[in-house]
Amino acid sequence: MKEFLHRKGVRPSLQIYLIDALSYMALGLFSSLIIGLIMQTAGRLLSDLNVLTGAAGFLETMGGTAMSLMGPAIGVAVAYGLKAPRLVIFAAVVSGAAGAELAGPAGSFIAALLSTEIGKLVSQETKVDIIVTPFVTIAAGVGTATLIGPPIAAFLTGFGQFIMWATQQQPFIMGVLVAVFMGLALTAPISSAAIAIILGLEGLAAGAATVGCAAQMIGFAVSSYRENKWSGLVSLGIGTSMLQIANVVRNPWIILPPTLAAAILGPVSTLVFQMENSPAGAGMGTSGLVGQIMTINMMGSSSGVLFAILLLHFIGPAVLSLIFSEWMRKTGKIRFGDMKIEQS
Repeated sequence: MKEFLHRKGVRPSLQIYLIDALSYMALGLFSSLIIGLIMQTAGRLLSDLNVLTGAAGFLETMGGTAMSLMGPAIGVAVAYGLKAPRLVIFAAVVSGAAGAELAGPAGSFIAALLSTEIGKLVSQETKVDIIVTPFVTIAAGVGTATLIGPPIAAFLTGFGQFIMWATQQQPFIMGVLVAVFMGLALTAPISSAAIAIILGLEGLAAGAATVGCAAQMIGFAVSSYRENKWSGLVSLGIGTSMLQIANVVRNPWIILPPTLAAAILGPVSTLVFQMENSPAGAGMGTSGLVGQIMTINMMGSSSGVLFAILLLHFIGPAVLSLIFSEWMRKTGKIRFGDMKIEQS
């Protein structure tokens, strides 16, 4: 059995299912739901400003189409991430769509994951592979979406609602916890964006999550500037702080400055500015400025909101992380080169 599973490329593990597959799910989400929301938001802003009204309508329509195809995009992304054969990848479109229809993003992920692994088992095992493989993959996906998708999605949604309720009841404590843990998830090889969307984080909890993720990205970008210069500032600041994960493994002290910045700014977000966001923006931080665009989509573009975004997503993380990292450099906890990334 082990030899058969190995030959079919089925290797069950937490690394593959909860890190690799979830990361590819995030790519599917970004290529459909998140980019669709950005298009839709841009279209509405242009419409409100009465500028390029023709383009505004087109952007809104295009964004709506992209958002509606979230399920199929997740299905294809997960199947591709699991290195599935071609027929399994194409059939996973249906699995993802069924999961999204019956249980939202979580259902789409679970249906795509299980159907892909089952589809890989039967792929190229019969002379009528073109019928058997997509049939089995689709049947497994729709069956999974129907049977276990809704209860799992309900549990995850309930957990997300509990986090949002707890944040409203204890904004200081939860502001710290949500900002820190979501920020760490963004830097770790886990998709914070997928987590936020699966849990359906919104409101104050989503606002704190955005601050925590921004603290990791901007914090690392600024505190490592002497090693990585402008290319690192851009790749870390609006790309992803995950570029630092190998350095974190070598010297865990380097993750402390941005994490402390998140712990300080998280409750400032929930208590002082009462920042909010949507599930699509909560786990993105400053990556592609999605977190900021979604914040404006949720809270509007008043001068107060823009000031809060500038302070909590950029200036605050930069100043605090630099202070902490410089102190740790002086104490020898962080040495020159500890935060050097190859991409720069």
